[in-house]
Amino acid sequence: MSTEQTLVLVKPDGVQRGLGGTIISRLEARGLRIVAMKMLQVSRDMAMKHYGAHQGKPFFNGLVDFITSGPVIAMVLEGRSAVEMVRTTMGVTDPLKAQPGTVRGDLGVDIGRNLVHGSDSTESAAQEIGFFFSPDEILSYERDVDRWITES
Repeated sequence: MSTEQTLVLVKPDGVQRGLGGTIISRLEARGLRIVAMKMLQVSRDMAMKHYGAHQGKPFFNGLVDFITSGPVIAMVLEGRSAVEMVRTTMGVTDPLKAQPGTVRGDLGVDIGRNLVHGSDSTESAAQEIGFFFSPDEILSYERDVDRWITES
């Protein structure tokens, strides 16, 4: 269990529904530290890079159309096992199958409008973070509360 970084996007549906603060709060409550955050409009070029692994699949164009349909909140979160922590907190992709207590289980309604994206591995996190943030936008800092969140 090492400290790692991961990318999180509050997708256009989460922003439009006013759930950005709720989603961010849930992730922070899990002990994750925000080290970068901004709101932006994803360009088609950026979306095609971000979803490049799905290129050629029948749902690819729908993913690109959706992520570019409105602003997103992009964040880099840091913490112990951050990728797994975010993915557990988000819940499975289909909100109808997501466990209660997860973001998608409590707030999601439709698989195509599932509120939030989180990197699926440390490797994809590093790549995705590079799509959305330059190194000088990512901060490094300590929080006094961190010693109360995890054992050394």
